[in-house]
Amino acid sequence: MSTTLPALLTLPEDAQTDLAKAVATLEGPSFAARLAGIAGTPVEALKARLPEGVRDQLDHAVRRALEKAWSTAVGSEPRRTPFNMDVAWFHRGVAMASGAAGGALGLLGTLAELPVSTTILLRQIAAEAAAAGEDPKVAATAAECMAVFAIGSPNSTEDDVAETGYFAARIALAQMLPNAASGLVSGLLPGFLGAIAARFTGTVGLKLSAQAVPVIGAAAGAAINLAFLEHFRGVANAHFTVRKLERIYGADRVRAAYDALRDGSSA
Repeated sequence: MSTTLPALLTLPEDAQTDLAKAVATLEGPSFAARLAGIAGTPVEALKARLPEGVRDQLDHAVRRALEKAWSTAVGSEPRRTPFNMDVAWFHRGVAMASGAAGGALGLLGTLAELPVSTTILLRQIAAEAAAAGEDPKVAATAAECMAVFAIGSPNSTEDDVAETGYFAARIALAQMLPNAASGLVSGLLPGFLGAIAARFTGTVGLKLSAQAVPVIGAAAGAAINLAFLEHFRGVANAHFTVRKLERIYGADRVRAAYDALRDGSSA
């Protein structure tokens, strides 16, 4: 049963359309399901496939990749690419190349290329922020770019980020970083990094599990990295769309419209 909002809380038609697209992305099918389709293996089987030795290294590898991505990507111009190539296609090409290299070299190669793919992801996320009218070089916006890694990742054992709720994730992360505008000038704050890594590790683990399928090879490694990039690009686009609408129409009005769209689509 769909929810009807009072007239004062509805958004103009074009804003409602943009918000509906964002809701479809943020509350839509999980990244785990997409990976399972590429690997031809159920999600639970993927989780069990990752070798224990790799699982032991994963948390440290993810934290190192996030720190490397932060130091490399933030502060640069995310929409500047060689030969003025389209930024999305440039990032897709680099992601596929690094995924192919990782897939060809197995799990150790995939772990080694994780800082590269994470940096590419952050640059693409920052490009989405810039397209929505925000400046990724501003610390508060940079923090929101980093938050996309957590917003687009499952929480703990859940397969679908929608199970935890988009706004719940935002509130939890905001509590970790109440002074983003000044706190990120010198680097990532440990608590904020830990909150992001705790969720992003789950998604990276699924990615590695898919690439651990014995016959996956370079081609499928490229496809998995591309799916990884496209998932977070879509989440970033949706997240910064919501933030843009909040700046224009107010957070409460957008939240009410978001909830109505989400509840209506699940009715």
